[in-house]
Amino acid sequence: MKVHEHQARDILSASGVPVPEGAVARTVEEAVSAAQAVFAAGGQLVVIKAQVHAGGRGKAGFVKLVKTQDEAQEAANFMLSNRMVSPQTGAEGLEVKKLLVAEAVDIAKEYYLAVTHDRARRCEVLIASAEGGVEIEQVAEENPDAILKHPIDPLRGLEGHEARTLAFKLGFQGKQVNQAAAIMSRLVKCFRERDCSLAEINPLVVTPPCQNHPDGQVLAIDAKFNFDDNALFRQKAIAAMFDPTEEDPAEIRASEFGLSYVSLDGNIGCLVNGAGLAMGTMDIIALHGGMPANFLDVGGSATEEAVAEAFRIILSDEKVQGVLVNIFGGIMQCDKIARAIVAAAGEVGFSVPLVVRLEGTNVGAAREVLEAAKADIPNMQVATDLEDAAAKVCVAVG
Repeated sequence: MKVHEHQARDILSASGVPVPEGAVARTVEEAVSAAQAVFAAGGQLVVIKAQVHAGGRGKAGFVKLVKTQDEAQEAANFMLSNRMVSPQTGAEGLEVKKLLVAEAVDIAKEYYLAVTHDRARRCEVLIASAEGGVEIEQVAEENPDAILKHPIDPLRGLEGHEARTLAFKLGFQGKQVNQAAAIMSRLVKCFRERDCSLAEINPLVVTPPCQNHPDGQVLAIDAKFNFDDNALFRQKAIAAMFDPTEEDPAEIRASEFGLSYVSLDGNIGCLVNGAGLAMGTMDIIALHGGMPANFLDVGGSATEEAVAEAFRIILSDEKVQGVLVNIFGGIMQCDKIARAIVAAAGEVGFSVPLVVRLEGTNVGAAREVLEAAKADIPNMQVATDLEDAAAKVCVAVG
């Protein structure tokens, strides 16, 4: 699960990481009022940022610095009236429903800081770079030596001396060192306590020296969190932050029936049981020159109703020109899938070619069900194996 930037900042603040104050606006009027409050308090510059689950906001024009109330109104009106298009959104873009309005921070230096899982080492890893403020993938490609990776001991966590050593390596100086080390430790603790899969601060900044902070102040300006969906049952506060308007409606429908669904760009719908088999199915479709329209895993214990819903979701995608069903019956019984296919045909119909490959538990009974339904589903073909199924569906969609 993902959260918005303003929610991520709240999570960091609750974890003891210093974050500038900000206000969330859902209308142009609210954005102008929030900006006016900053100006009234003596602020000279306000930043207005679109709140969407995608990167590339700055380059897309959805992060604006404004100096006046009129500029704030113009920026807010633009963002709330246009869809944000970036490399992460696709050509259709995303609708902006919320804005973060905050006083802009004077920045002397930007850093990158994140915690995630290192599957090779089987532990968490702290990733840090003195080249913050840009996408870390770009830094990794252009200057990989600028990225530090520090494995975190599963039992001890990130110890103080480790955090301070990393801070020195990144170039923090004076009182900045302890500030940065404390942020690292708190970010690791937050990552663990909240069942994160990613906790990222980009940029982590140092402000110019001032009377209250002679060495500058270390602050988290922007943050991104991803959470383990399987742990949300014990993270009630995090689960309450879920924004369904930022998700694909089909994915939400699928999750309500215990299905794993991800929309893709192809034209061949896939209904498979098991994530590994689903990936293999998509690969062999591509091998035969086709393009999958989705990843859909019905799991090992789906009901007939859930399978029928899976067909409804697949067929609701206008891009789908053919459907491939690939089931290996272990826990999932093949005859259950066969009956669901017949039920779906009766409810929603199959106006596109349907290729079915079944193997495993109750496959004999499943074939009998499909054979009896051929007259009602003229677009259906039964394949002998996966190779045959992929070839047939690719030919059927042309």
